[in-house]
Amino acid sequence: MKYTKSALSFDEQVDLLLSRGMLGDRAEMKERLACVSYYRLSGYWFHRKLPNNSFKPGTTFATVWDQYVFDRSLRLLMMDAVERIEISVRTQISYHHAQRFSDPFAYANAAGGLPELRPEERTTFLERTNDEMSRSHEQFVGHFKQKYGDFHDCLPIWMATEVMSFGGVLKLYKGSPRDVRNNVASYFGMPDEVIWSWLLSLNTLRNICAHHGRLWNRAMGTKPKMPKQRRYPEWHFPVMVTAERLFALLTISNYCLHRIAPGSHWSQRLVKLLTDHPRIPHRNMGFPENWLDCPIWHDAKGGHA
Repeated sequence: MKYTKSALSFDEQVDLLLSRGMLGDRAEMKERLACVSYYRLSGYWFHRKLPNNSFKPGTTFATVWDQYVFDRSLRLLMMDAVERIEISVRTQISYHHAQRFSDPFAYANAAGGLPELRPEERTTFLERTNDEMSRSHEQFVGHFKQKYGDFHDCLPIWMATEVMSFGGVLKLYKGSPRDVRNNVASYFGMPDEVIWSWLLSLNTLRNICAHHGRLWNRAMGTKPKMPKQRRYPEWHFPVMVTAERLFALLTISNYCLHRIAPGSHWSQRLVKLLTDHPRIPHRNMGFPENWLDCPIWHDAKGGHA
């Protein structure tokens, strides 16, 4: 089918929304559409549309804009958590790998530094890592090349993990010996298979946030594994944390931050964000009604910071 839609001016975009029943101030709508595109904002009003493309009665542009502003703040909050978790994982994997082999270059050697990767996976990983190193403008990379480049083609693992993409760090985690993975996972108090699924889901979330994607009513494509009830009852009672929606990753992030930064007020900032935007439906993010009764969120009731 040929695409036949034509580009609309900002005034025409406002006309279209008003003609379909959206309520709002024309000047404000035009101003907002000039800084945030019609197509991006459509992700925040599509659930308010009827089959004939008109809007449900009472739909206002102000409500749509509030959802957009909330989602932007939510992304920034999530990126704050993911950044801390990511840096912690980089630290843990480089430390335990180096301790395991007593060789900071073992990850790049053919003698078993990444035994869980197939040969072609290992080759691709090292090619990408070397490419990231060559493109890096970090001062420490230039210093290492200048001083040791005549003997070493790659960086020590504690430097390499600083220039790798998060995807590269995940590949390093995947390829590391089981005891290294278990040591990293034990830092977070979880089995390796649970942490591995969490890292994959957080990487997906990170990419969504980095590209300014919509979060608040998104179903998670990469679902994290939930800890088993027998060993981790706090994930199941009195609140069941399920994997389908954002609430799962919010809970995972708060759990990890308890380990990484126990003095953090991140959970209280989330509560404040929800309080500041009371019209945002929490069910779209997978929040149970009694979510604050979940033991993992025990610190969220202590006020805002």
